[in-house]
Amino acid sequence: MRLLFLLHLACDNSGCHSMSVPEKTDENSPPAKTQSVARSASIVSIAVMFSRVLGLVRETIFAKYFGAGFLYDAFIVGFRIPNLLRDLFAEGALSAAFVKVFTDYQLKNSEKEAWRLASLIFNGLAVILSVICIAGIFLSPLFVKLITYNYLGDPNHYYPPEKAALATLLMQIMFPFILLVALAALAMGVLNTKGRFGIPASASTAFNIASIVFGIGLAYWLSGGAWEKSVDKIVVPSDAAQWAIIGMSIGTLIGGAAQLLIQIPSLFKVGFRFSWSLSFRDEGVRRVMRLMGPAIIGTGAIQVKVLVDTIVASGIEGGASWLSYAFRLMQFPIGVFGVAIGTAAIPALSRLASEDNIAKFRSTLSDAMKLVLLLAVPSACGLIVLCEPIIALIYQRGEFTAFDTNMTAWALIAYSVGLAAYAAIKVVSPAFYALDDGKTPMYISLASILVHVPASFGMMQLLSTVGVTPERPNGFGHAGVALATSIVATVNLAALMWYMRRKIKRINARDIFAALVKISIASLVMSAVAYGSYFLLTNYFVGEKHLWVRLVEAFVPMAFAGIAFLVAAKLLRIEQLEQLIGTVRKKLAR
Repeated sequence: MRLLFLLHLACDNSGCHSMSVPEKTDENSPPAKTQSVARSASIVSIAVMFSRVLGLVRETIFAKYFGAGFLYDAFIVGFRIPNLLRDLFAEGALSAAFVKVFTDYQLKNSEKEAWRLASLIFNGLAVILSVICIAGIFLSPLFVKLITYNYLGDPNHYYPPEKAALATLLMQIMFPFILLVALAALAMGVLNTKGRFGIPASASTAFNIASIVFGIGLAYWLSGGAWEKSVDKIVVPSDAAQWAIIGMSIGTLIGGAAQLLIQIPSLFKVGFRFSWSLSFRDEGVRRVMRLMGPAIIGTGAIQVKVLVDTIVASGIEGGASWLSYAFRLMQFPIGVFGVAIGTAAIPALSRLASEDNIAKFRSTLSDAMKLVLLLAVPSACGLIVLCEPIIALIYQRGEFTAFDTNMTAWALIAYSVGLAAYAAIKVVSPAFYALDDGKTPMYISLASILVHVPASFGMMQLLSTVGVTPERPNGFGHAGVALATSIVATVNLAALMWYMRRKIKRINARDIFAALVKISIASLVMSAVAYGSYFLLTNYFVGEKHLWVRLVEAFVPMAFAGIAFLVAAKLLRIEQLEQLIGTVRKKLAR
């Protein structure tokens, strides 16, 4: 958090012009000022961080009011297809493809043509996804049957028909969610191109707030004010409890609408004007579709990897749950840093590619990579060293035992090995779209599946023989699945960088590697301080550990580690941090 504050403070109204995005004062004026990618990334990072925290609050509310039984099971099944389509259409693929073409139109055509393209894309997307939503509502019973088929083929378990009926109803309610969030992603692309990052980055926060407030409100109203918590996966809960989870699903849909509506005023403010025109033959629309198709396939490949991990770990009792909890924690810094910097860099890279300014494109990409490493490497080290206190603080209560904390911690360590690679992919992959190349990252993503499947199974088998005890009959097999994911992510990044080097001749690899070495040294110092302080605290606090003890054990080492990293980075003269600190001093001096 302190580093995010420095990023925002250093670049706000300052002379940070490396990695800059030209911004127009209005739709007809020439570029007038610049906004640094570092500043934009800091804005997005803070917004994403709040969104992830609220997402965790939302999950906690589900756990408190609905437990982990019949009701929440039905909700997860009902939300699975809409959420999968959200990942395919709205998570980066659409925005990256649109930003590239929209930027080209602004530079090479006219502002009027660019806005016409935006309206055509909005209308075309609304028509296509409306058809998908209507079809999905009618096909929801089939989807639920496919998802829950015989509990993965186990004849001793079956999916209760009452739960299937409830899951079908919830899926039908939430299917239009994909239409709302896809349009919200498109609005985000428009605003990012115009240098507006705060409002679109806050859209997911609006989703969480609206889904929580309206979900709980509707749950109480529809249920009559009270319902029992569902802890059994077979016993059918009361009608009141089922109406309560229906209220939460309607709240989720309202949250999707909030994610779109919060951006509408800013859209009109930057010049967007809606028209009823529709054309799938327009050249700009066809270009967006050509770029978006490979991006959707690439995103689908990621979903296949997650499914493979789930299937491989399904033979380990508790394995899928440990991996899920660990992966969610690992995704937090990826979203806050990797996605944020990638989101902020796409408009800059798209504009530079459109201007055929490859030298500046190269330096902007290099600076973005170094910024990702500055944030992701120490985050990975922090998660590795402090995994147990962090997991214990967040999850260890009720049915989640100290043993679960330890096993989840091993999975988090294995995932964290590839955290920096994961975050860097969020920057490098969209850079290909800026160069009008959506096929290369798609091919690499598909090829990584061929590596991922045997690697996941092989590492699981290998580590299943390590650390075997009566309590842990499968050893650390689940951690092997996570480690395979990290290895494949690293190979994926290496392939992307190699092909990017072929496209732009150089990628400033020497500068990136030099920055990585310095950041790694500072992170090692940070890790030693974090481990030492945590070791002293755990020896001081013995016996049963209350919430305040867990807070101290998690946050005090974090604070000391953060200070150690800043000092070590200062002594090593890490360029990015040096620039930020120097700018902060100038602002304070004024």
